[in-house]
Amino acid sequence: MFRQITSGLPSRCVILPRRRTGWATWGAVEAEIEGYREALSHPGITHVALMTGADYPLASSDEIRAFLGEHRDESFTMFTTLPYVNWGRSGGFDRLRYRHWARGKRMIRLPVPRRLPADVRFAGGSTSKMLTVEHARAVVRTYDSEPDLAAFWRRTWAPDETFIASVVNTPRFVPGWADHHVSTPLWWIDWSGARKKSPPWLDESALPSLLARRLADDQAVPCLFARKFSTEVSGPLMDELDRAFGLRGAVRR
Repeated sequence: MFRQITSGLPSRCVILPRRRTGWATWGAVEAEIEGYREALSHPGITHVALMTGADYPLASSDEIRAFLGEHRDESFTMFTTLPYVNWGRSGGFDRLRYRHWARGKRMIRLPVPRRLPADVRFAGGSTSKMLTVEHARAVVRTYDSEPDLAAFWRRTWAPDETFIASVVNTPRFVPGWADHHVSTPLWWIDWSGARKKSPPWLDESALPSLLARRLADDQAVPCLFARKFSTEVSGPLMDELDRAFGLRGAVRR
């Protein structure tokens, strides 16, 4: 499958060495850091986005480019400082205070508390994010210069949801973050209904909401992307989005 996905890509695409990125494991953070490192080696960029193969745009390339041009000095994230009410009775601190391992989609927790790193403003939230190059550079710099911090986070639960969020929210790592980020979703993600581990695959029933490009009436800006899409169930929906937003030209019926 990997060869099928990566064969025939245009020259602007860079394939990084493969890593194990199991669900809720540190490998996802390592892969993200290496992605930032590669992106930062290319001059002229203003932002770096973390996206997955299950994401799809809700805006044309021209609209996305214009939007980022208007917000050159601002990152877009959905992070919340801990305690976070939606993350259980501890507000998410149990993810950090105890050592964790993941086996498949099962959590293994060592029920022995440990000391948290000092002078860190702990935060967490969505892994989908758009960082300015300055903020992405600060994340890579912190990863490289704070090996004890990375070693601590290696045994936290779902570190991809807390490591970078905590780094950028800590002033000694990223000064000025508070004034140069916007806490608003750029990704339309369906977390409605019963509590779940992952958002559902989207089908045509989601079209009206996706066309609105908003999760809330008071949202600061419209969503530019959405997830999760699957070729098995989302094909007709993607065709409709292509027509609505002019993403791939005319779509054959």
